[in-house]
Amino acid sequence: MTELKQEMATTLPAKSGFTRFANPKNFSKLVNTLQPWITLLAFIFITIGVVWGLFFSPSDWQQGDSVRIMYVHVPFAMLASGGYFALAVCGLCSLIWRHPLADLAAAEIGPVGAAITALCLITGSIWGKPMWGTWWVWDARLTSVLVLFFLYLGHITLLRAFDEPQKGYRAAAILALVGTFDLPIIKFSVQWWNTLHQPSSFSLTHAPAIALPILWPLIFCTIGFALAFIAIVLIRLQAAILEHHIRHLFIVMEK
Repeated sequence: MTELKQEMATTLPAKSGFTRFANPKNFSKLVNTLQPWITLLAFIFITIGVVWGLFFSPSDWQQGDSVRIMYVHVPFAMLASGGYFALAVCGLCSLIWRHPLADLAAAEIGPVGAAITALCLITGSIWGKPMWGTWWVWDARLTSVLVLFFLYLGHITLLRAFDEPQKGYRAAAILALVGTFDLPIIKFSVQWWNTLHQPSSFSLTHAPAIALPILWPLIFCTIGFALAFIAIVLIRLQAAILEHHIRHLFIVMEK
């Protein structure tokens, strides 16, 4: 019972500023306020981006209409890496501060990130078929994303591999941190090696590599899918917090 109380950490002292949201109760209140708005914005951005990209943006002069799958593939690719980075941040917080909210967040990010990475691989294969003449090649970018998918699956498995939840959280956190080696490989693989995969569409240091009529709907789709990712994780995390509260109540009742 003591361990469960520590796991929920519902009696953490009140803190000022942003740190007060580390308390699950305060975090739940914040989620209840923000989640509907995040979901609404995600729906708006995705709808505008997808409709704009599929029906109103021009075709690519080389790839034709097959380039339109970019409006879902590129956001999925960015979220696959971004989600794993968030997973690693949660793992770091878990190992250093042993905060249960970080463990719960990591547990809920993992399945969503794995699903996004799988969709990234599937849409990439669909895009690659007309461009390369095959569904799959052992290209550096594709292979490193496949490794990322297995890292997600390994994280999910480790969380459930131990009878004591805390051991699973610690092992999964270590894997999340070790797995970050794959993120720079995914990002820079097209620069380090001679690959079939095209260079990145976005860059902070160079001008966009694609025309603005194609870029703008892609930006809308990227923002929309990112907001949807956040909304789904928040819903899952809220449910996980409620589940732990209910489990704690049953233990108290049994006592």
